Amino acid sequence: MGNSSSMLTQYDIEEVQEYCQNLCSTVSQQEIVSLYQRFCQLDRNAKGFISADEFLSVPEFAMNPLSQRLLKMVDGLNFKDFVAFLSAFSAKASVQQKVKLIFKVYDSDGNGKVSFNDMLEVLRDLSGSFISDVQREQVLTQLLKEAGYSKDSYLTLDDFNKVISILFYIYYSYSIFCFLQNSLIY
Repeated sequence: MGNSSSMLTQYDIEEVQEYCQNLCSTVSQQEIVSLYQRFCQLDRNAKGFISADEFLSVPEFAMNPLSQRLLKMVDGLNFKDFVAFLSAFSAKASVQQKVKLIFKVYDSDGNGKVSFNDMLEVLRDLSGSFISDVQREQVLTQLLKEAGYSKDSYLTLDDFNKVISILFYIYYSYSIFCFLQNSLIY
């Protein structure tokens, strides 16, 4: 596996499926074959792993505002880990699997905890100059407060999941409010 001149055997496919199932994701055999072809295209020197530079050759990845954080997670991925990483982006991935990936993006030092500064850095990456640092801090402080945390809190995955749930609730409520407001005005 990992060499563009080698073929992906049925055994290899099943091994990748088993590996991914152990990580709480389901990947079909066809998806594995397609991902293997993409992996081989990215692994230009047939080393059996993909470097950060090779990942940057994917335009969607390079243009992502979180690409530098993602690069820390993907540099040196072998084929199995490549499939497992990308499976979180699948429509079939569970919400928990997606939240776990988002948590890893926020947890840039990999210590299993997300600090206020970690969250602030991600917000800065995502919002650019559209929002001031003061506004970012205010929004984040309020969100943490509503979830029962403070600026000094270090969030574990479970804590982070709680904060994300509140964020989705706020977003959903706001969306309904905007829909109703627009419906009543017109």
